[in-house]
Amino acid sequence: MIFKTPRGTQDILPSETWKWQRVEKIINETCDTYRYKEIRTPLFEQTELFQRLVGETTDVVQKEMYTFMDKGNRSMTLRPEGTAPVVRSFVEHKMFGYPDQPVKLFYTGPMFRYERQQAGRYRQFVQFGAEAIGSADPAIDAEVIALAMDVYKRAGLTKLKLVLNSLGDTECRTSHKEALIAHFGPHIEEFCGDCKSRLEKNPLRILDCKVDYKNPLIASAPSLADYLNEESVAYFKEVKSYLDDLGIAYEVDANLVRGLDYYNHTAFEIMSTSEGFGAITTLCGGGRYNGLAEEIGGPSAPGIGFAMSIERLLLAMEAEGKSFVDEPNLDVYVITLGEEAKHPGFKLLSELRSSDIRSDMDYMDRKMKGQMRSADRLNAQVVVIIGEDEVAENVAMVKNMSDGTQEKIATGELIEKIKDILTR
Repeated sequence: MIFKTPRGTQDILPSETWKWQRVEKIINETCDTYRYKEIRTPLFEQTELFQRLVGETTDVVQKEMYTFMDKGNRSMTLRPEGTAPVVRSFVEHKMFGYPDQPVKLFYTGPMFRYERQQAGRYRQFVQFGAEAIGSADPAIDAEVIALAMDVYKRAGLTKLKLVLNSLGDTECRTSHKEALIAHFGPHIEEFCGDCKSRLEKNPLRILDCKVDYKNPLIASAPSLADYLNEESVAYFKEVKSYLDDLGIAYEVDANLVRGLDYYNHTAFEIMSTSEGFGAITTLCGGGRYNGLAEEIGGPSAPGIGFAMSIERLLLAMEAEGKSFVDEPNLDVYVITLGEEAKHPGFKLLSELRSSDIRSDMDYMDRKMKGQMRSADRLNAQVVVIIGEDEVAENVAMVKNMSDGTQEKIATGELIEKIKDILTR
């Protein structure tokens, strides 16, 4: 029987993992600059956490979650997104009592959604997300957006578009909900089953329907912008003002609706404008979620965050022709010729690694020519050759692969000589 990766998953092989490591390094360094600290939550949580916080009418909860009963007959779900677990941890560990507020957190890790596989979209995928919890200051909205933009820019992306909208507060959402019900209600039989079930619970989700998006009633639906109260308008104006201060360009799209129920006030997406990137251009999405902590028994702790797909970030880099410079794979390759040379070579390999010099040697009993080919494939900067004569003389032949020069060096001086070559 031949086994393959489960549908919607992928193996990331060594030829690609180094790119992921570069992205992760950019993420870690950027978050450190912004003073966001890493949090690591479990891969699975109680199912009710996502039902309550993400929203029972969302596609994520209704169709995409990987849910199972554990041996204690408890319903558990592989995390489909990162905000709900982070908020749960914020409340559980009483981070609202920390002296420094807001609490700024970030995470990087696998998420799981049962959805149709597309370019850059998998059933197991990796997200980087950031959350700032504990402040209702519109400046923190701008900071969170700036953090996301900064990660993309440090990865070399230039063809980006930031789209904003205001979803208003509870009062605005209630008024808009009533208007949507009145608008869609008489014609709801024209829509799909999902939209029918959403009409009373969350008609805003109809505007984001992937089946009926061409229905003219969606285009003519009451705009949330017309129902924003003065407080919401003023808040959104301040967010835009802070983005202007940072020189971050944006577009306002009154039809922008995020796919999760917990958003209010600021909502945003970052898109790729690169030609040939594909029909789905969204790279990152996020927004404010005041009231989320209270939903699970916590105190009032307004928050804002985002999540971005690492897979789609790498695809966007490819579409723009951006790439990381691949550093040499290896500093030193040790070639041993004959049984007498194997032990001294192996000992030298350990000494090199103890000096933080990336090193390797042959374990396949190849001839000299085969070992040199291996050194070339690994792009070794230095080759050390030890044969029977070198063992007898207590020396080793050191070859600088960049200029082809080589010389015999006494065993006790090898490490310093190699360091000298590597730092030239």
